[in-house]
Amino acid sequence: MKIGKFDLEKDGVYIIAELSANHGGKIEIAKNTIKAAKEVGANAIKLQTYTADTLTLNSDKEDFIIKGGTLWDNKKLYDLYQEAYLPWEWHKELFDYARSIDIDIFSSPFDKSAVDFLEQFNPSAYKIASFEITDYELIRYTASKQKTIIISTGIATIDEIQDAVDICRNVGNFDIILLKCTSAYPAALEDANLLTIPNLAQTFGVVAGFSDHTLGTTAPIVATTLGARVIEKHFILDKTIGGPDSEFSLDKKEFKEMIKAVRDTEKLIGKVDYSMTKKKKESRQFARSLYVAKDIKKGEIFTEENIKSVRPGYGLHPKHLKNILGREAKKEYSFGERLNNLEILTHK
Repeated sequence: MKIGKFDLEKDGVYIIAELSANHGGKIEIAKNTIKAAKEVGANAIKLQTYTADTLTLNSDKEDFIIKGGTLWDNKKLYDLYQEAYLPWEWHKELFDYARSIDIDIFSSPFDKSAVDFLEQFNPSAYKIASFEITDYELIRYTASKQKTIIISTGIATIDEIQDAVDICRNVGNFDIILLKCTSAYPAALEDANLLTIPNLAQTFGVVAGFSDHTLGTTAPIVATTLGARVIEKHFILDKTIGGPDSEFSLDKKEFKEMIKAVRDTEKLIGKVDYSMTKKKKESRQFARSLYVAKDIKKGEIFTEENIKSVRPGYGLHPKHLKNILGREAKKEYSFGERLNNLEILTHK
């Protein structure tokens, strides 16, 4: 499966820098953030395409006031989204700029009008946010555009995840990526449950990844070891910009460190390999092998005192020691001489 030019089977972990609300209301900050994402090695920058009116109602009723111990408690939903949204008139300039510096760019649509709007830019993928996974019509419409579809599973039941996958497949879209996500901002480490990542891939027959809202860079590293093929993390140019998402976003230095850690982790994971590489063969000089520990006269018996398994590894394999002990020497051997003649094993 590919996202743009990136091959998830061959090119490693696809790392998404989530711009979200970290633009400070200025297009130049958004462009500089895209540039920084490219500089630190992100594979993509992701936008969010909505307005306050496409997400919620401008109501003062209690239902529309945020509560529950979030960063945004007591704020009206409408006001939060009004503050956070990225103006639609910026999109063309941001898409053009990202492509001019060769970083992938796509977005999360939050209603059908956003999908229709984004189609003009021919994005390489679409992302369905965790809170939209229950909007089956949005998933169906988005998947019908036949772009790679990335779906965060933060609030979903296992049945709703299956429904989302089935909806995509029913419209002929099989390029599905499910992201393990904890929809808390920030998310506690003990709530991450990253073992879900390989289970998502196995249970639903899809590519699995991780949308991270924890603080720091540990979780993406662990996710990589567990088979995540996509990592998404909120990215901010500078935390002094502030905004609704700044507290759980990584700045340029932190994001660069995360990417390096993920890439190093990929190298460490490598592949299943029992072959005798050149380095392995060279290192066998430090293995043990059989050497003469005392001068041995012809006719003497080989014992644990005069034959030992020691370093280096140029002599006979230690596995032969038990078959040598108790045999009679057919010639003289000097201290420090390696045993490397299997004829010794043919004499009783």
